[in-house]
Order: sequence, then C-alpha cells, then structure tokens
Amino acid sequence: MTLRVLGVDPGLTRCGIGVIDSAGGRRATLVTAGVIRSSSEHPIDRRLLTIARGLRAALEEHGPDVVAVERVFSQNNTSTVMGTAQVSGIAIVEAAERGIPIAMHTPSEVKAAVTGSGRADKKQIQTMLVRLLGLEAPPQPADASDAVAIALTQLWRGPGPVALDATGGARTSAQAVWAQAERTARRARERSTSRH
Repeated sequence: MTLRVLGVDPGLTRCGIGVIDSAGGRRATLVTAGVIRSSSEHPIDRRLLTIARGLRAALEEHGPDVVAVERVFSQNNTSTVMGTAQVSGIAIVEAAERGIPIAMHTPSEVKAAVTGSGRADKKQIQTMLVRLLGLEAPPQPADASDAVAIALTQLWRGPGPVALDATGGARTSAQAVWAQAERTARRARERSTSRH
C-alpha cells in the first residue's frame, strides 16, 4: 500500500506544493511539485481565493492520504506571518472538508528530518532532496522544494495512529506502511528466486 503525502509551504505570493509517494523502507518518489501564485497587486480576498482554488485543484487531482503544512512561526515581519497563517488555514480547511488528516511541522523539524540538522540552509535541503528522491535537480522555485521537504518529513516522522512493531517499539502509521511494503516485496523476491 502506497502512502501519498501532499506538502504545503504556505505563502501568499507563492504557496509551494509537493506530492510524494512512499516507496517502501525510507524510499519515496516525487509525484509533482510547484507553486500556486497570487499577485501582490490584488486585494487580499482575491489572493486567498486564488490560493484556495489552487490547493483545491491539487487535492482533487492527487488525492493525498495526508496533508502536511509548515507550522507558522513568529517572525519580525508581521504582515508576512499573517499571510502565511491565512494560507495555512485554507490548506487545513480544504483538507478537512475532504476528510484528509493534516499534520504540521516546524521549519527546524523539516530541516532535521531531511538533512539531520535543524540548522540546515535551503541549499542543503535541496541537495538532500535530489539525493533522497533520485532527482536530476531540486524542484523549483525554492517554495516547491520546501513543500516536498515538508511532505518527506511527514512520511518519515509523521504523527498518526501508532502501531507496535515486532519488538514492541512504537511505530507511526507511515512506518507501519513501509514495514508492510518491505515484507511484501521480500516475500515476492523470495517466491521468484525459489522458482528458479
């Protein structure tokens, strides 16, 4: 069973989106990445409507199992935080209307999950995305890469119904899916080699 995650890097001018599928183990494949843009020359209501329509289209097209949104954190620029918070709210509501669970991750959680360091810069994150997802180049613009990193964080660290593994250790729903996929793949390999 494949788990599909839609990551959202909320922004009023550029809202990054990234969709990835789990591929067993700690592997994942990129489905799509991009940005939903709104013009700073338009009034706030039109800008938010543009973002809402773009997010709705992405949810309808890709049908994710979970939506991961970057958690808004305090910055000095209040107007930027407000726009980001408003877009986050739209993403959460659009997912909720479809019964899709949502999760939120801070920027430092995303950096730590993807690079191993909560202080990594954007270039380090993009380099790791290329390596982890087997890409020729990182998704562009940077907001799209950020959204993919958020989705990857959810796959690897996502909260969810916790199952216990064979050792009794806690396992997130995504980890349980990977473990099952690995078992299925291993059985299939064993069956194919035993026939030869």
